This record gives sequence, structure tokens and C-alpha cells, in this order.
Amino acid sequence: GRRRPLAALGAAVAATVALLLAGLPGPAGAAPSADLLTNSGFENGLTGWSCDGSAAATGSPVRTGSGALAGTPAGQSHARCEQTVGVLPGEEYRLSAWVRGGYTFLGAAGTGSQDVSTWTPGSGDWQQLSLTFTTGTATDQVTVYLHGWYGTSTYWADDLALAGEGGADSGGSTGGPTDPPDDPPPAPTGLRVSGTTATSISLNWEPAEGAERYHVRVDGQVSRTVTGTSAVVTGLSPATTYELRVSAENGNGESALSAPVSATTQPRSGGGNRVPRHALTGYWHNFDNGSVIQKLRDVQDQFDIIAVAFADSTSLPGEITFRLDPALGYGSVQEFKNDIAAKQAQGKSVIISVGGERGNVIINDSASAQRFASSTLALMAEYGFDGVDIDLEHGINATYLTQAMDAIHAATGDSLVYTMAPQTIDMQNTGTEYFKLALNTRDYLTVVNMQYYNSGSMLGCDGKVYSSGSVDFLTALACIQLENGLDASQVGLGVPASPRAAGSGYVGPDTVNRALDCLTRGTRCGTFRPDRTYPDLRGAMTWSTNWDAHAGNAWSSAVGPHVHGLP
Repeated sequence: GRRRPLAALGAAVAATVALLLAGLPGPAGAAPSADLLTNSGFENGLTGWSCDGSAAATGSPVRTGSGALAGTPAGQSHARCEQTVGVLPGEEYRLSAWVRGGYTFLGAAGTGSQDVSTWTPGSGDWQQLSLTFTTGTATDQVTVYLHGWYGTSTYWADDLALAGEGGADSGGSTGGPTDPPDDPPPAPTGLRVSGTTATSISLNWEPAEGAERYHVRVDGQVSRTVTGTSAVVTGLSPATTYELRVSAENGNGESALSAPVSATTQPRSGGGNRVPRHALTGYWHNFDNGSVIQKLRDVQDQFDIIAVAFADSTSLPGEITFRLDPALGYGSVQEFKNDIAAKQAQGKSVIISVGGERGNVIINDSASAQRFASSTLALMAEYGFDGVDIDLEHGINATYLTQAMDAIHAATGDSLVYTMAPQTIDMQNTGTEYFKLALNTRDYLTVVNMQYYNSGSMLGCDGKVYSSGSVDFLTALACIQLENGLDASQVGLGVPASPRAAGSGYVGPDTVNRALDCLTRGTRCGTFRPDRTYPDLRGAMTWSTNWDAHAGNAWSSAVGPHVHGLP
């Protein structure tokens, strides 16, 4: 198979962050700057921090002082705490924390350059995590965070520090207020909605005198904590009305709530005008790997979305091109284009896939994002592709790939067919770059067909570990996406078409159909049974149409009619 095998959870994550595990120095020759974090030792409970329900302040164990943070992952929560801090553009910062206990992650998001994180599998003794980052040219605030890992034990954190030059809204000693007022600030006024999408609401309000930070509440629950007078609330449901209020806080306490405003998110769009409610996706080989050579016209009729695998990268970061492999036997490129048009005339969508095992397309700044968007649109125009599939297996940058996809969507509109095929570890929680990309672009995302293979055991949404190759593995891992911000219509099950199509994780067609029934109807489940059903589930994907043909079309003949017969 084309997919590279994944190691177990710890090794897989460690490979991606190994360079960050060691303590990193601050700017060469620079004197250390004041800590910019508020309540960095949790001496004042969770003041200044926005935490989910699985994190709390504790008096034992502590490293110094009288307080620390205790985070106990439970269910779909990985005990995340975060704080947004004012910074200056184009400056280097050093973030550190002392931790002990179970798996602990430390990171910085919204840096305007490369978001960074580091982690440890845990220890009985206090150990320091540290990293550095440089802010972008227009960045005036960053969000630092800590969290554990699904299904692992409690972690403790103490004595965090963010060293560097503070911005205008920083709560640290550089650029922050030196003489805080004696009273809590007044309630913010002038709260107003400045924009909505299908999954977000943008807010602005007037500054409250003496405020150091603001808490944004959605239907009574704190959603964001910011230092400025604007916020974008994300992770909302389409076509839903929310009540929003804001409070102000400083070292002396929190204000009363602002007057409420209501806002309704927009209906979800996207998905392509050819894609049926329940769809079958198949990858088609633009190469000969010993399975079956197919012309595009020969792809089995059960497939609704055909992903042409793969685009090629050029010498320019972010730019892609496509070269038809002579091994396929096409007499001309025009003949291939005619095959695309013929499939589309049958109501099928044909898209260009980017990535695969060897496809290393680098999109890590605005220039490469623009090149990716421009070259993808050029291929769509030249060949008639309906859209693009993101199948990058060598790391992605959600910030800049979001920029690129936004540009592609802006140019094509809601006819765009946009799919993703992340590996299992890429969708284990919402903090991964792949998951962030999916959530950033879900207003027009067609489907995420996660690869449920070549991965070994993984955590399900209930915090339990499931082995690949079982119905529970398919349903419990799909639940993570279904319960963490993606619409059911944006979730599909990606599986190999035959045992030879992947290194591990093959399941027979009946197991796939059982998982589909469990998720959509609540029937034929294994030991894992979701709390609710998802009748809008998009369907299933396979690697590949060629391997399916090699196995006598056994997969598409069994799974295709089942997908198309879902409720």
C-alpha cells in the first residue's frame, strides 16, 4: 500500500515534536524579560485562565507557592487551560512550564508564524517544558495553553512563564498596568455583532475602565477570554441562535455581565452540487503499483467522488502540478479530460488529491498558500476537476492551508468539492493541525474521510483504547469528529479495499456496513455504542478503486449499495 505505517501513539507524536522536547534558550544575548502571564503559578485559582471542566486549581502537589493546576482528562475533554496575552509583532518569546503526572502538552497558538507545541509522556517528578516562537508581523496577541491527553491520568502544572516584550494589552510588567485599580471594572457596554458565518460570531464592545481581560459567554458559558475589545466565537452550529454576553476582569475581580445580544449563525453551505447525501469516495491511481491499471472511465459506478491520486509538487513551495502517467495507456491528455467530463455527466465528482505517502507539499507562509491556491485553481480550470482532496501525510500548517482553501472557495463558490483524508492520529483531538484545518473550513468542507488503517490502537471518544480492524475502532474514532464540531455530513469512514491495499487495519465490507448502521441507525454496534445516532453521516471511502478492481469489486459491490441506502 502507499500509506506509511504509524507507530503507537507516543512514538508517533514524539517523532513530530522531538526537536521541541529539550529546553530552548531565549534570544541570544538578551536579558530575560518579565513574565507576561497572569496568575502564572495558579496562586489565585484559575483567575486569568479559561479552562474546561476537567481542569481545576489545586493546593497539592505544588512546585512553589500555594497553588498549581490539576487537569484530569475525561471523556472528550483533555483538560485544556489557555490564556490570551498581548505581545509585539516580530518578537521572539520563550514559553515554559513545570509539569508532572500524566501526558502534558504546552503550546502557543495564533503566533502569526508557526504555531508551536511540546509535550511529555509524564513523570513522577517536576520537569520543565519550554519552547520559543517568533510572532508574525501583524500579531498583537497569542494564546498559550496546556492540556493532557484523552484517556490518560491527571497532570499537574505550575510556574508557567512567557518571557518577552509585552504588548499594549499584556498583563505582564512590560507594557501592562503598573497600578491596578482598587475595584473590579464596570460591565462592558456597546456589545454588538460585527459578523457571522455558519460556525462563528464576531463581536465588538467598548473598553471597560481598568479591565485587564474580558470573558465572552455563549448561552451562559465562557467561550473565550481575550485582552482586547473584540472576539470571534468559533465552534458553533449552523443556523442556530445564541445569546452572547461579556464581562471584564482585573486583579480585583470580575464585573457584572454586559447587556445580552443575540446572533444567528448562517446555514452551512458547501459540499459540491454533485455530491449526494450519502456518498462513496474512491482514490484512483495515476500510476501502476501492481494492482489493476484503470482508465478513469473504468472506475466502478458505485463511486460518487473520485479522487485522482496524486498531484505533484514543483520546486516552488506550495505549488502543485499534474502529470498523466504514460503507464495508464492514455493516447493523449485530452482523452483523460474527456473521461473526467464523462464521469461528471454521470453525476460523479472528480477531484485532484494532494499528498499521499510521498507527496510533500509545503504550505507554511502566505506566499506558499497563494501558490497552492493559484496552482490548484489552474488545474481545476485545465482538467475540469470539481475540487481538491487534502491527503498530506507529512505535516500541515492549519493557518496557511486555511488561507489557501479560503481563496480556492472564494474563487469557485459552493460548487467546490473539498475532502480530506487525515491519518487517525491527526484527528484524535481538536488541537491537531488537521482537526484545526477541518474546523476552520467547515463552512464549505464536503467530507473528512479519516484513514482507519496503518495506525495500530487509538483512543475513542469515550477515552478507551480500541484496536484497529474492528467495528468499535471505526465507530468510537468517528465519534471524536462527530462530537467535536464537524457536521455528520462531513464525516466518512476511510478503509482499505482489500488486505493488500494497506499495511494493517483491513476490515471486511460487512464490518464497514455494521459501523455505518451503528452510527446512523444505532444498530449492529459492537461494545461501543454512541450516545446518539448520526443519520446524516456522509458515507465511506476506500483506498482504492484499483485495489477494489483487483479484488473483483468486492468492496464497492457491498459497501456502495449500503451507503446509498442509508437513512
